Amino acid sequence: MNPIEHLNKVFDSRIRLGIMSALTVNVTVNFNQLKELLQITDGNLASHLKTLEEQAYIAVEKSFIGRKTNTNYRITPLGEQAFKAHLTALEKMIQQIG
Repeated sequence: MNPIEHLNKVFDSRIRLGIMSALTVNVTVNFNQLKELLQITDGNLASHLKTLEEQAYIAVEKSFIGRKTNTNYRITPLGEQAFKAHLTALEKMIQQIG
């Protein structure tokens, strides 16, 4: 079977790939941390986060620090499974080339 068929189109975006990578190695990451890590605008980040949330790949946890909103994100079991499958497909493609 062709590994390219197992690539997940949701992860085609370098930004969503970056978000999922950060959430794979951290229990939670907040909005500002992701924005700084990925060097993108609020609106751009929010759009990509919404896509991942709609797929149930990430969970959103909102809280307040004083009067300021603090939004944290974490990867869901479904998101972890989908991301690992995507990375496995990428690895298989690379192995076939080499």
